[in-house]
Amino acid sequence: MTDAAASPAVDRSPLANRIVDTLIHRIGKDERVARKHDWLDATILTLRDEIIDKWMESTRAAHASGAKRVYYISLEFLIGRLLRDALSNLGRNAEVKAALASLGVDLDEIEEIEPDAALGNGGLGRLAACFMESMATLELSAYGYGIRYVNGMFRQRIDDGWQVELPETWLTHGNPWEFERRESAYFIGFGGEVTSNAAGRVDWNPAEAVEAVAFDTPVVGWRGKRVNTLRLWSARAFDPIRLDAFNAGDHAGALAGQVRAEALVRVLYPSDASAAGQELRLRQEYFFSSASIQDVVRRHMQYFGDIRLLPEKAAIQLNDTHPAISVAELMRLLLDHHELDFDEAWDIARRTFGYTNHTLLPEALESWPLPLFERLLPRHMQIVYAINAQVLREAARSGAADGGAIAAISLIDENGERRIRMANLAFVGSHSVNGVAALHTELMKQTVFADLHRLYPDRINNKTNGITPRRWLMECNPRLTSLIRDAIGPAFCDDAEQLKLLESFANDASFRERFGEVKRSNKVDLSNYLREDQGLRVDPDALFDVQVKRIHEYKRQLLNIIDTVALYDQIRSHPERDWVPRVKLFGGKAASSYHNAKLIIKLANDVAKRINSDPAVGGLLKVGFIPNYNVSLAERIIPAADLSEQISTAGMEASGTGNMKFALNGAITIGTLDGANIEIKDRVGDDNIVIFGLTADEVAETRRAGYSPRSIIENSRELSQAINAIASGVFSPDDPGRYRDLMSGLYDHDWFMVAADFDAYAAAQRTVDARWRDRGGWQASAIRNVANVGWFSSDRTIGEYARDIWNVM
Repeated sequence: MTDAAASPAVDRSPLANRIVDTLIHRIGKDERVARKHDWLDATILTLRDEIIDKWMESTRAAHASGAKRVYYISLEFLIGRLLRDALSNLGRNAEVKAALASLGVDLDEIEEIEPDAALGNGGLGRLAACFMESMATLELSAYGYGIRYVNGMFRQRIDDGWQVELPETWLTHGNPWEFERRESAYFIGFGGEVTSNAAGRVDWNPAEAVEAVAFDTPVVGWRGKRVNTLRLWSARAFDPIRLDAFNAGDHAGALAGQVRAEALVRVLYPSDASAAGQELRLRQEYFFSSASIQDVVRRHMQYFGDIRLLPEKAAIQLNDTHPAISVAELMRLLLDHHELDFDEAWDIARRTFGYTNHTLLPEALESWPLPLFERLLPRHMQIVYAINAQVLREAARSGAADGGAIAAISLIDENGERRIRMANLAFVGSHSVNGVAALHTELMKQTVFADLHRLYPDRINNKTNGITPRRWLMECNPRLTSLIRDAIGPAFCDDAEQLKLLESFANDASFRERFGEVKRSNKVDLSNYLREDQGLRVDPDALFDVQVKRIHEYKRQLLNIIDTVALYDQIRSHPERDWVPRVKLFGGKAASSYHNAKLIIKLANDVAKRINSDPAVGGLLKVGFIPNYNVSLAERIIPAADLSEQISTAGMEASGTGNMKFALNGAITIGTLDGANIEIKDRVGDDNIVIFGLTADEVAETRRAGYSPRSIIENSRELSQAINAIASGVFSPDDPGRYRDLMSGLYDHDWFMVAADFDAYAAAQRTVDARWRDRGGWQASAIRNVANVGWFSSDRTIGEYARDIWNVM
């Protein structure tokens, strides 16, 4: 802060005076002693006051028109920092920046200290946030429903190369964006027993209950045309303290109920490795699903009065399988509270729900042990059995289902321990089931939902994911945005597909040079951050090769690391060659209980430590692992990337959205024909993407034929040398056996096809080197990427949902 903070009010704009007034009367600070966090809160609260007017106007308009509402239920909302987003969408950035400058406050500095909301982990949560922004931008009346995690996804620290999980304390100093809605509180029960009276009315008498309390955050659409609501649920005990126990000296026991309630909203994805963890996961999913469905039904009855009109007035979209219990919860309310018969209730539920599947991985198609489910949710167990009977009778009548198909369709998995299949429940309980990329949708039909698809052949459809260009171009890359605006005008700000006009500039040498200058400036910014934050010095003129995403074996960070080791060996062995200088950057979190993923993080850091300290490679190769990857870091990293690593095992990545963000910011993709990579290739052209490796069909055939990774490794000199170096302890001299099992697994059970794709990947990387040497050609390809990925806007995706699934456009 400067002495301007003491300048007389007469020299200030009305906005500056309002910020000071907020600082004094709502923060309780004199401007002369205010700190950065005080100015941040004062700025947010001042802007929020303006947003509230549009928020209320949007709500009144929806009520007055009787518009159908969309309810988007997601366990994750990775919303990131909100101040910059709101300023950009309202078109107030320059005005607020000037007002704060007159007070001696730097807007950029206070934006940097706004915490990232810890409400998600990866692409699923970020997609939900993009979709909420696009729903407001397209002026759809919509609510998002999630959990107000106290700590959410952990904060990652790297200690000696190992991931350390720390609580993410984003709520420690409160959240100035949110509003507690005490009137929107709901009873959430667990356990107990189910009884029925002589008239057949069913009553569930839970043994335990918590209260779900709503906290609302406004979501501002582009140009502030509409403001929608993100409603997050917190939990509290009905009796937060048992005074009798407290006064008897059992101070901890007196608070047990509140502690148990708070556990529901403490962290995202508690480990389910233990029975207690598994129970908490199910309780957590039911808690937020029940609160959300009760809120939808309450609002519908308040404004329309007739529960039978629910499908005409509400569209509920389940974002992946986590909220699948919502189907049974709505059925419970329709049967037990509104006293409809089963057939009518089932018809209403199916016409109301849509289900988005995000993965083919078995562990993500959730299932719960039947005893656990029945103990926690006895009434819902009865309803699941009733739904299952209805579906299996339907399957039997169809004549298209044999015994094997019946077993696959059933909501109850009878193989071994009996389990409730939540993905099947979501599928049968929805009128629409969509995949998130063309390949993913076809694989859904052929694999995990093959028998359900035969039973309901018109239910599965595709809605390829998208990203909001406001955050992922205009906000995170203002230099490129300005360059594009100067070249083609501002129409792309309202319609991302107008970026297509940029394609002709790929042949303009002058424009390519300016485009390169923008990229280099972004790389300088990232280089400075890496130096200041991690002590890693990198050359901004090197090729920035980036893989940042959730750490998982199917995403194949391991393939990238092994190739990095092979490249390191090649540079040392052949210093006479004209090597392209590279900076290899990794980032992402591993699930707390995922041993191999955490070991891969350690390996990345061990490899970085060895390579970065070896003078033999000089400035030709640098490796960095960026800790605590989140939305704000993504906004810093993505604009600086030259090469985007999207190298998942073909057939295992549903879509990806990082691939879209990188391409939109002028990075060239190296990737497999997986997820949305296929559609990106179709849009940008074969010459502007680097594709390698087995296709999804080839992966499946290789597995069926009896895949032998050992023979592949032994016949690939570079691969075998890299694996042997890692396994023998070259990169872990303190513990030579650290990676022995990880590497031996590639010989014996290489499910993710690391060995099968290695040689093709290494060859593709040498193709990247050749392209990089032709700087004009590289820049032209990068420009063509930016020009041709406007179709991947979340506005387009939401428009398709609205027309094809929700019937609200």
